[in-house]
Amino acid sequence: MTDAVKGPASYFPSIEKKYGRPIAEWKDLIRSSPLTKHMELVNWLKSEHGLGHGHANALVAHTLAEGSDK
Repeated sequence: MTDAVKGPASYFPSIEKKYGRPIAEWKDLIRSSPLTKHMELVNWLKSEHGLGHGHANALVAHTLAEGSDK
């Protein structure tokens, strides 16, 4: 029995399919952004990269939860 992916990571397959970039690339963009607040990053992904709110929110939440290498 395999565990289903839950939380923000459950969006990752559809994000990769819809936007054509691997998740690692999106996370690198988020980490390299001068923005640091969750909603600032979500709004940036939406306005500059055309992501939908749910996809942007999932990427930001997952990336910020991992911490940053800055």
